[in-house]
Amino acid sequence: MSELIKLVEATVENRRAEYPNFKAGDTINVHVKIREGNKERIQQFQGTVIQRRNAGSVGETFTVRKISNGIGVERIFPILSPSLAKIELLRRGKVRRARLFFLRGRQGKAARIKELKTAK
Repeated sequence: MSELIKLVEATVENRRAEYPNFKAGDTINVHVKIREGNKERIQQFQGTVIQRRNAGSVGETFTVRKISNGIGVERIFPILSPSLAKIELLRRGKVRRARLFFLRGRQGKAARIKELKTAK
């Protein structure tokens, strides 16, 4: 039985290694497979990561928020979902919290997050 668990955990680690290292405050572009009838296409969802939950476990999820036509849209993605095609890291954010729910009450310039400057 423990051999099966180790096999599953090994495949989980391989899948997790495909994605870049991101955290709350980062701006990412998530490529999601959308199935419509018998057709399948890739849809991009670009926004700010407002939280990551259950890090390191099989049930790990992350929440991405974007503003679309003046309305805030949030989606929760399981990190090991087969519907995730790719995750691109666009910007690193400089934040002091792990959960950025305060962004829900802000609009425009007040909802901006500073970019983290990295040494090259």
